[in-house]
Amino acid sequence: MQNGTNLYALDISAASFRKACGGPCTEGCVTLARIGQDAWALGDSKRPDAQPLRFTTEELDAAGIDPARFGLGA
Repeated sequence: MQNGTNLYALDISAASFRKACGGPCTEGCVTLARIGQDAWALGDSKRPDAQPLRFTTEELDAAGIDPARFGLGA
């Protein structure tokens, strides 16, 4: 991440996670929240107590994850 920011040092307590599903979200879905400039948290609605993983925009892109699919802009 730019300027050496540690993604796991960012406070995500007020982050607004959004779901993206290919169908009905009855089994749970991947969740995504913007947690800073060029910083994202990726969670699992089936495991709400699990710590979300954190990525830069570049890392999300490399993994094929498009924030637009979650209704979020990159």
